[in-house]
Amino acid sequence: MPARISRRSAIKLAGAGAALAAVDLGAAAGALAAPASGPLAGAFQAGRYTLPKLPYVYDALEPAYEARALRIHHTAHHAGYVRGLNAADDALAAARKAGDYKNIKAMSRALAFHGSGHVLHTLLWRSMTPGGSKMPPELARAMAESFGSVEACQAQFAAAAKAVEGSGWAVLAWEPLADRLIVLQAEKHQNLTVWGVTVLLVCDVWEHAYYLQYANRRADWVAAFMTLANWPFAADRLAAARKPPRG
Repeated sequence: MPARISRRSAIKLAGAGAALAAVDLGAAAGALAAPASGPLAGAFQAGRYTLPKLPYVYDALEPAYEARALRIHHTAHHAGYVRGLNAADDALAAARKAGDYKNIKAMSRALAFHGSGHVLHTLLWRSMTPGGSKMPPELARAMAESFGSVEACQAQFAAAAKAVEGSGWAVLAWEPLADRLIVLQAEKHQNLTVWGVTVLLVCDVWEHAYYLQYANRRADWVAAFMTLANWPFAADRLAAARKPPRG
């Protein structure tokens, strides 16, 4: 069994926030500078949320994911979340300055929606890699401990992606209280989460991600994604999450 996380670490992680990647988003915002490296590099710069560059060229994932579909997904849909997030941030700043919170519900909803979309899409680009990848031994062990086998974990992840209602996401995450991996569905990506989880890998099954290439064949897109899954990226995320806190 994996080493159990300390009570102090669990409390620290569990209180980090309600959004799927609130810890990541908050860290980027608090620093007021772009992370030099890591999955969120380029997502926040000079006090503004920004569209990060892809870690590969647009045709690098073909034939599983066509360059045309990927370009639109990145430059139109992800960029839209960035614009929406900055607009929500500006609206909240204006409300604070004016002391006028009559629209706080709508502004808070916009912040959560666009913020979650920005973080998840930033993680999505690194959740895929050209040609797919081999499973790192440490991640394979974690999957076997949490799900019974690597194959059982992958099957549950694919099943969750295919079955999530409406437009949504499948998420492989580390849950700190039990120190285990879990698979989540994000039906609305700002809802249906578990506080304190660390997102390791995500699959976008909103129709804009695949419809241009796969039409209504979501299962085919999920199968293609599984051939592109960047398991070393997930392993690095898991290792970083399991490091004991400083101090």
